Amino acid sequence: MELENLWKECLDIIKDNVNEKAFSTWFKPIVPIKYEGSDLTIQVPSHFFYEYIEEHFAHLIYATLTRITNKNTTIYYRVFVDNSDEKKGHTTIQSDRTILSGNELKKTAVQIAKAPDLLTSTQEWYTHLNDHLNFRNFYEGESNRLARRVGETIGEQPGKTFNPLFIYGNTGVGKTHLCHAIGNLIQERHPENKVIYISSHLFQLQFTDASRNNTANDFINFYQGVDALIIDDIQEFVGKEKTQNAYFHIFNHLKLLGKQLILTSDKLPMDLQGIEERMITRMKSGMTAELGNPDFDLRKQILHNRAKLDDLTLTEEMIDYIAERVTEHVRDLEGIITSLIAQSVLCNREIDFDLVRRVVDQFIKPKKTPAVISDAIQPTVSSFFNIEIKEMHSQSRKQEMVKARQIAMYFYKKYTNYSYAYIGYLVGKRDHATVLHAVRTIQDLIEVDKSFRSTMDEIDTLLKK
Repeated sequence: MELENLWKECLDIIKDNVNEKAFSTWFKPIVPIKYEGSDLTIQVPSHFFYEYIEEHFAHLIYATLTRITNKNTTIYYRVFVDNSDEKKGHTTIQSDRTILSGNELKKTAVQIAKAPDLLTSTQEWYTHLNDHLNFRNFYEGESNRLARRVGETIGEQPGKTFNPLFIYGNTGVGKTHLCHAIGNLIQERHPENKVIYISSHLFQLQFTDASRNNTANDFINFYQGVDALIIDDIQEFVGKEKTQNAYFHIFNHLKLLGKQLILTSDKLPMDLQGIEERMITRMKSGMTAELGNPDFDLRKQILHNRAKLDDLTLTEEMIDYIAERVTEHVRDLEGIITSLIAQSVLCNREIDFDLVRRVVDQFIKPKKTPAVISDAIQPTVSSFFNIEIKEMHSQSRKQEMVKARQIAMYFYKKYTNYSYAYIGYLVGKRDHATVLHAVRTIQDLIEVDKSFRSTMDEIDTLLKK
């Protein structure tokens, strides 16, 4: 199928499933680049654009492409960055997504242009802020009231109160949304301020690139020149001593000048093992605010507003059913709405209670067994395979070592709320990509290998004793 016809058919279906504003904002700017075999490359205008599409519309795009082509399609996102005076380079990041249609695991190769050179004086200022994430659609409830009001205060008077602000909470409770909302409010009230939102991962990539090019001092000087610095997922700095050192100097400089600092993490500062004590002390020196899992009323409010935004009709009974069962992540609530739209249209059926029930079942994980003491995981695994923990931590590529290492990582992910970065730090200072690969490898083996599944059950039983 020709590229233009494929993308036009895709857009025709998507247009019927999202409201006009969402279609204009998130789909019109996409430019199809090429379609070869089962690989579709599309260009999007920014990294945040890519992240938003992946989070909110990827399932709809995949389901639409599957319907049109009758085959699995791999999407390559090319994120465009205008470095007119610089040589362009590319970094490839690979992410996996579970597609609701058929429950197939898709591998999406994401091709992202090299991070913009923030050090050039001629480059237009780039905040990395997503205008669509603001306080107007960050709905207030008991679980986020304090953090939201602190954020609004900072937006009105950055650097004056609550500095630094440390936001913590589980994955999917709205930390990133709140960061963007604060940054956008600062920009609205103080347009002269230089505000930057950046993920810890991208910050680390930029610092590594600067170090490789002997421009680390310029990198630090640049970030010391901002008025508000927002760093998301600071736990990704675990074990990254050089990155921590660079951020330490930036933090001290900005704090001394009264500039606003905002950080997020999945745990409290004192629980960030692998982060230098001097950094933890500074994180604790300001305001610490928790974002908890949304309560029932807030979950209903989110569902009502998201359904209204997408022109989706849900009865009060359906809203209550979803809100009662999906209790942890805001993203799950939004994902359910997207899935209802996709399955309803692509399957040509009305949204009824049975469809709602089936979609909700896909998002609810079985109740976990009582928490396993994390300290027991590595000793149990090493004892089972009759190897030393230090051997598991080594760089050995022997099959038994690799397998034991991956199994330990899998159980950490299953029984703890640790980030991939922290799990990697615990198991021999591996990076988060290694842990992600390990967890998925073990999950795949459990599904297809009966003998291996039996081995995992034995280890699981030992952990529960």
